[in-house]
Amino acid sequence: MDAREFVRELIEDNESIMRRLAPADSLRAESGGDLSPRNLLRIALRNEAEAAEIAAIWMPLARDVHLKIALARQSGDEAKHYRLIEDRLRDLGDVAGFDPLAAGYSPMFKFLAALETDVERVAAGQFTREAIALVKNAQFIELCEKAGDSATALLYRETIQPDEKFHHELGVKFLIQLAADDDSQRLARAARLRTIELAEELQTLAFKKAGLHHAPGC
Repeated sequence: MDAREFVRELIEDNESIMRRLAPADSLRAESGGDLSPRNLLRIALRNEAEAAEIAAIWMPLARDVHLKIALARQSGDEAKHYRLIEDRLRDLGDVAGFDPLAAGYSPMFKFLAALETDVERVAAGQFTREAIALVKNAQFIELCEKAGDSATALLYRETIQPDEKFHHELGVKFLIQLAADDDSQRLARAARLRTIELAEELQTLAFKKAGLHHAPGC
């Protein structure tokens, strides 16, 4: 399959799959979980820390210099998001003594870190994980607005979301370059599907444990 046609097919498939990660009732804390913006921002800190680190791990492994630079840019963006979220939590009176990685790395991080080829990394990371982040962040913005936290909503709408959109667009660009034959497309498809599966598994676990159904992405 032509690479552009392949990526276009994945984008169309993503649009239907992402609806599973954004159910219409996901803004309701059905199990009594803490859906306050402050609590969800703590989860966002972990997501941003992991995203910054995974991009940094991938940079020296990338074969193409332009992909290396893109990963460096992404790592810096995610680190910037971490600092901005930390500042916002400080404004809300909550950050002292909090270690977002105290419980260790997530299954998603471990999966991404183990990927062996550029096409798998791009398909799983920039292309798919960032697409999921866009959906999750849009939900989080809506929650913040309903909760009256306009400052957090503004941070995500004007700074974090545009960066994540840029990262996803980089994923589209590089996937077109890398998914040039049947073997690379097979690897890309498998990495993308496993990323979505992990996102769904983690979402289900978070909801069962704490009623958290739409923590912001990265």
